[in-house]
Amino acid sequence: MSVKTVGLDLAKDVFQVHGISENGRVIFNKAIKRAKLLAFFETLPPCVIGMEACGSSHHWGRTLRKLGHDVRLMPANYVKPYVKRGKTDAVDAEAICEAVRRPTMRFVKIKTDRPFSRSIAPATSPLGSARRWPI
Repeated sequence: MSVKTVGLDLAKDVFQVHGISENGRVIFNKAIKRAKLLAFFETLPPCVIGMEACGSSHHWGRTLRKLGHDVRLMPANYVKPYVKRGKTDAVDAEAICEAVRRPTMRFVKIKTDRPFSRSIAPATSPLGSARRWPI
């Protein structure tokens, strides 16, 4: 049985991954360290990967798309209704996996590197800081 949908709960060091088959059977639900995450997804066949939208999800979305996966980002408040019990990483990954399969779910577009670099440039400009705080 092959993995069709993966829910990925992002964190600083240990990520929680929940994978299911086409008929909804759980294939894996495990924690993976940051250093091994990319190697893990390289071994999987192309599948749908769901993540909650945040700053790091755009980076991981771009990286996993390069591997051939269909990455979909969702706002966290749209995923919350699918959490069945307490707040743990494993439960969050399962809820993400469930939410990404819903036909009416709204997704966030993955940002490229360019908009991030443009938004940072004015804040780091020496002229910009001089205009904000006159002496």
